[in-house]
Amino acid sequence: MTRAFVFPGQGAQTIGMGKALAEAYPAAQAVFDEVDEALDEKLSSLIWEGDIADLTLTQNAQPALMATSIAAIRALEAEGVSVTDAAFVAGHSLGEYSALAAAGSLAVADAARLLRTRGQAMQSAVPVGEGAMAAILGLDLDAVRAVAEEAAQGEVCQAANDNDPTQVVVSGSKAAVERAAEIAKEKGAKRAVMLPVSAPFHCALMQPAADVMAEALATVEIKAPTVPLVANVRAEAVTDPDLIRQLLVEQVTGSVRWRESVQYMAAQGVTETWEIGAGKALSGMIRKINRDIAGKAISTPDDVQKVTQAES
Repeated sequence: MTRAFVFPGQGAQTIGMGKALAEAYPAAQAVFDEVDEALDEKLSSLIWEGDIADLTLTQNAQPALMATSIAAIRALEAEGVSVTDAAFVAGHSLGEYSALAAAGSLAVADAARLLRTRGQAMQSAVPVGEGAMAAILGLDLDAVRAVAEEAAQGEVCQAANDNDPTQVVVSGSKAAVERAAEIAKEKGAKRAVMLPVSAPFHCALMQPAADVMAEALATVEIKAPTVPLVANVRAEAVTDPDLIRQLLVEQVTGSVRWRESVQYMAAQGVTETWEIGAGKALSGMIRKINRDIAGKAISTPDDVQKVTQAES
């Protein structure tokens, strides 16, 4: 059984996530304490008893989801499962930082501060209301790229997330993305859904945020991960710290090549994924990409017990 650990991205956040892990495992609680200290605020209070609207703000959601994923990793470690039991780690967008923290490439405190900066930079790169994202359901990547090109009309419109064979997300200027949604339906898309996001992620409009991240990442130590990272923008395994740094910058404006990343892992023999942290969105995508890969989602102490008992 060759396994990969995968880490969720934005949209997976829920109030209360990780709380049961922190109550059951001191090592999980320590992660939330470390993140609170790194950010100099009680992010854990927001995560556990705050308002979902506040938690969903990009600058909060990003470090919160990372903290929850690392808390789950610490719980697994407490039960005898190590990240090195996986052949690869991979994360969806911000989940790449969680993957790197899990694999010892980034310190948890550094990951928290970087994600706070990333969230703020992505939010402020484009004035609210000027950008948008839409999920196009039922067209493949090439078809959506053609739709985006037709919709652009001199504005930015790009395929941002290639999630699975049935779902590609477009990102860019609001009017262009709205046009893309209409064109996609004309071209046979099952649905085109405007996403409730505060900024147009993973497109050229994010260049100011990429510049901010280049500066922020230049000051942080990145080590070779103990397990190769399948990088979003390359859809292949990387271990070189300098390359990882470069790809984290490219990732801000680049496409999340999730479908290809999963295909790459399958080609390397991966037969099982563990989705570590909040939600089950990635497991659903992976099922659509490759039915031969078994998926498990690990977000509660019960989940941890189930997978670790199956191991022993």
